[in-house]
Amino acid sequence: MGVVMRLVPHLPNFAPITAIALFGGLYLDKKYALVLPLVIMFISDFFLGFHDTLVFVYVSFLISGLLGLWARKQKTAGRILLVTLLASTIFFLITNFGVWVAGHIYTKDAQGLLSAFIMAIPFFRNTIIGDLLYTTTFVLLFEFLTYRIYRRQPLLARRK
Repeated sequence: MGVVMRLVPHLPNFAPITAIALFGGLYLDKKYALVLPLVIMFISDFFLGFHDTLVFVYVSFLISGLLGLWARKQKTAGRILLVTLLASTIFFLITNFGVWVAGHIYTKDAQGLLSAFIMAIPFFRNTIIGDLLYTTTFVLLFEFLTYRIYRRQPLLARRK
C-alpha cells in the first residue's frame, strides 16, 4: 500500500510513509519497524526516480520509526499525537535542510537556508494533515480490529 500510495497522484507530501514508520515502531518487531518504510521508499523511488536529497528523506523516516518505538512503551492517544507531530516536524526540518545542502535552488548561506524553510511551509501543512490522518487511521483500525478479534485490552492500552 505504501508503494502504491506514493505512485498514484496525491497532494505533495500527503503520503502514508511517516504513518507506516510510526505504526511499525508502535506494533512491529524492531527490525521490521525500521526497515519497512525504507524498503517502501526504495521500491517507489525506483519508479519515481532517485534524487539528491534521498539520504535526508530516508533518515527522517528512520527517525519516525524510532519515535514509534519510543511511543510503544506507553501507547496513549496523547503520546501518539505527540510523536506524529514530532515526526512531521523532523521530516520538514531534515528534508528541507537537505534541499538546501544538496540542491541548487538556494544560496549556500543563512539567507538561502531560511528561504528553503520558508518556501516549504505550504508543503508542511500537507505533511502534518497527511501524517495525522494516516497515523490515526492505521492505529485506530489496528486497535479496533485487535480488540474485536482477540478481545484484548481496551484501545491504546499498554502492551508488552
